[in-house]
Amino acid sequence: MHGYTQDKDAYLKRLRRVEGQVRGIAKMIENDQYCIDVLTQVSAATKALEAVALGLLDEHLRHCVAQAAAEGGPVAEAKLAEASAAITRLVKS
Repeated sequence: MHGYTQDKDAYLKRLRRVEGQVRGIAKMIENDQYCIDVLTQVSAATKALEAVALGLLDEHLRHCVAQAAAEGGPVAEAKLAEASAAITRLVKS
């Protein structure tokens, strides 16, 4: 079971909202809205996706990585490396 399973509905709800935001941004561009207004909405959608990513990362650390760390050995090392790579990707984006 994945760490986010208990909060799956909440994540899906948030992602549907982000999807709506992105569709709204596309309509703004189709309607030639003011650049700054479009950029403001892009920033809001980006922050919403970042919040989802941070929530998923937190769940991964609390469940998947913690469980692997308790088991120890190569599985724990692999999960820690995987989490570190995910954090690096998030920080770079």
